[in-house]
Amino acid sequence: MSSITRIDGGPRMSQAVVHGNTVYLAGQVALDAGGESVTAQTRNILDRIDALLAKAGTDKTKLLSASIWLADMADFAEMNAVWDGWVARDNTPARAAVESKLAAPQFTVEIAVIAAL
Repeated sequence: MSSITRIDGGPRMSQAVVHGNTVYLAGQVALDAGGESVTAQTRNILDRIDALLAKAGTDKTKLLSASIWLADMADFAEMNAVWDGWVARDNTPARAAVESKLAAPQFTVEIAVIAAL
């Protein structure tokens, strides 16, 4: 039976959960850049993802999948410009990007990833 490790847990959710050889990250928003540009929010989110993956013992080269929510698909190219500079070119994950109303109006991007250890 595989153990479960919860990282940065709270009463509602954990920021990451490790089960077996897989790390599941909660949807990340730009807590340090809310209300700023899509570029700034995406950079902040990807920094948060890097930090959580490191806490779990892995990194972006081991991404399996990514789910991206945008408040407005008109921001798709701007988000992709940051994503393309961050993602490991030879290790790109399966990915989906959709338009969705996000939980708070100051956030325009949310990203969740799953990675291998």
